[in-house]
Amino acid sequence: MSAQEYEYKAEMQQLLHLIINSLYTHPEVFLRELISNASDALSKVRFRLLTDKNILNPDAPLRVNIRVDSKEQTFEIEDAGCGMTHDELIERIGTVASSGTLEFVKTMKESGKKADDLIGQFGVGFYSVFMVADEVTVETRHMNPDSKGYRWRSDGKGKFTIEEVALKNRGTTISFKLKDDFKEYAYDYRLKSIIEKYSNFVGFDIYVGKDKVNTVSALWQKNREEVTDEEKKEFYKFISHDFGDPLDGLHLSIEGAVNFKALLFVPERAPMGMFREEFERSLKLYSNRVFIQDDCRELLPEYLRYIRGVVDTEDLPLNVSREVTQASPAMRKINSILTDKVLKMHEEMSEDEEKYAKFFGEFGGILKTGLNVEMKHKDRLIDLLRFESTKTEAGKYTTLKAYLEGMAEDQEEIYYLTSEHRKLAERSPNIEYFKKNGIEVLLLLDPVDPFIIQFLGEYEGKKLKTIEMADIDLKDDGEKKDAVTGEKAESLLSAIKTILGDKVEDVVESKRLVDSAATLVAGDSGMDAQTERMMKMMNQDFQASAKILEINMSHPLIRNLSRQHEGKNQDLLESCALQIFEGALLLDGKLEQKSDFVSRMTQFMVQATS
Repeated sequence: MSAQEYEYKAEMQQLLHLIINSLYTHPEVFLRELISNASDALSKVRFRLLTDKNILNPDAPLRVNIRVDSKEQTFEIEDAGCGMTHDELIERIGTVASSGTLEFVKTMKESGKKADDLIGQFGVGFYSVFMVADEVTVETRHMNPDSKGYRWRSDGKGKFTIEEVALKNRGTTISFKLKDDFKEYAYDYRLKSIIEKYSNFVGFDIYVGKDKVNTVSALWQKNREEVTDEEKKEFYKFISHDFGDPLDGLHLSIEGAVNFKALLFVPERAPMGMFREEFERSLKLYSNRVFIQDDCRELLPEYLRYIRGVVDTEDLPLNVSREVTQASPAMRKINSILTDKVLKMHEEMSEDEEKYAKFFGEFGGILKTGLNVEMKHKDRLIDLLRFESTKTEAGKYTTLKAYLEGMAEDQEEIYYLTSEHRKLAERSPNIEYFKKNGIEVLLLLDPVDPFIIQFLGEYEGKKLKTIEMADIDLKDDGEKKDAVTGEKAESLLSAIKTILGDKVEDVVESKRLVDSAATLVAGDSGMDAQTERMMKMMNQDFQASAKILEINMSHPLIRNLSRQHEGKNQDLLESCALQIFEGALLLDGKLEQKSDFVSRMTQFMVQATS
C-alpha cells in the first residue's frame, strides 16, 4: 500500500518554530518527552491486562528500549505500549494544535507575549524531537489483536505521510537521524545522564543498548511500611549526591484537597554555601514520576531550604514544556502541608536531645531566619530554637522554656549576649554581674542572631534584653568595698567624660562590673557590639553611635586614678582614661587605631619599670 500524504491542520510551520525556538530551554528534554509518551503507552497496556489478556503479544516485556549509533548519528526509541491506529496517528501527532492554533497565533501576535506564556494548553511534547532531527519516522501497531501496522513520517514542515506496513509486535518505534549540532545525543553515556536526571523514576525499565539505566526505584510511590531504612539511605544518597546518611526523614502520601507524595530528608551535615542567595535547595518536583523541576523553591519556605527530597503530584498545572509550574492554589496548598509536616518532624526530632543538637548545630542558623517572615508557625519555630548559655557546657543547648523554668521569681527579663564565639562572650565584662549573681545569660553566637533577635521580641510575656544596653535593670549589690563614692566619684567621672569628649555618649558608674575596670554599653538608640559589627560588614560607611562608658568605682585602678585626679596629675589621668576607653573598644572588637593603644601601653610599662 502506497503512502498517503496529509497536510497538518492549522499553521504547523509557525507552531514548530515556536516549539524549537521558544518552548524548551534545554534541547535534551526531547528524550524526557519521548520516554514520558512511551511510559504512558505502557501504562495503558498494563491497565488493560488487569481485566483483558486478549491483546497483541500479551507477554511482551513492558519496557523502553533506546538504541543509538554514534557513527551514523541515528536514534531509536521503542516501547511495547498500546500503539496507535491509523486514525489515532492523525489525531495525536498529525493534528498538533487542532482548531486552537489560529486563536493561539493570533493571541500571541496581539499580546506580544512569549510562547511560554500562551502555549500551556497544547499537547506538543512529541514534536520536541524536531529540535534535534530534520525528519522523524514513527512505526506503530495498536495492541488490539486485529490491528494493522503503520509508518508515519514527517519533516515537520507542513506535511506528513502514513502508510500501512507489516509489523509483528504491538507498540511504537520512533527513529531519526540527529542534526550535527546534536550528535552528542548519539552517545550512550550522554543519554544515560539525561535519563538519570529526568526519567530515572519512570515506572518501567529503560534500557540504553543492553544497560538498564533507571536502577533506583521511586520509593515515594510505595507504602511507608514497604520501604526499609537502608533503601531510604541509598535513595537519599542518589538524589542528594551526598556520601553520608540522612539525619532524619519524612515519607508522605497526602490525599484530599490536593494529592501528592513526598520523600524528604534532613542531611546530617550542612553543605557549603548554604547562606548564599543562589544556593540550590535540591527539592525536586515530579509529576507521575517524571522530573519537572530541580530546586523547586515554591514547595517549602526559605528557612527550610536545607531539606532534600522529592515531591510528586499531578495536581499542578504545568505549561507544555513541563519546565515551569504555573502559579496555582495547589502549589500554595502543597507548601502549607509540607511546611506543617516538616516542622512536626523537627518537633519529634527535638525529643532526642543529642540528635537535635546535632541538627541545630548544622542548620539552626537557617531555621532561625524564619522568625522574620513566618507568622503562622512563629510560635512553633520559637520552641524549636536552641541557645548556648552561661549555664550550659560549650556546644550544649538550652531552650527558652528551660530558661524560664530556671528564672528567679523577681526576674522580669530574659538576658542575652551576642558574640562571635563563646570564649569571647565569657570574657565580656558585661557578663560579670550575672555570673556573680547566678543569673543565666543566653549566648547568641550565630552570625544571624543579631538580625533575627529583634523578631523574637519576647517569650511567654518576658522580654528579651541584651546585657550590653545601659538601661538594663540590675539590682544594686549594696555598697562595694573601698569604692570611690560621693563627690569624688562624680568629679572623676566628669573629668573622664571631659577627656573623652564626643568619643562617648556618657561616663557613668557601673552596677554590672565585678572584676573589670570599665566597659562600653549602648544607650537608648544604640546597638550591641555584635550587631554593629554585622552592620559594618554590610555597609562599609556605617557609623556606630557613641557608647556609654561604665566605670567600676571599686576597681583598684579607678581608686588610684581618683587619687591622681585629686593630686591634679592631669597628664596621667588623661593617658589612663584614653587607655581604659580604648581597652574597652578592643574587647568590643572596634579598636581601629591599635598603634596608639600599644604605644601608650609601652609608655606605661616604661614608667612602671624605671
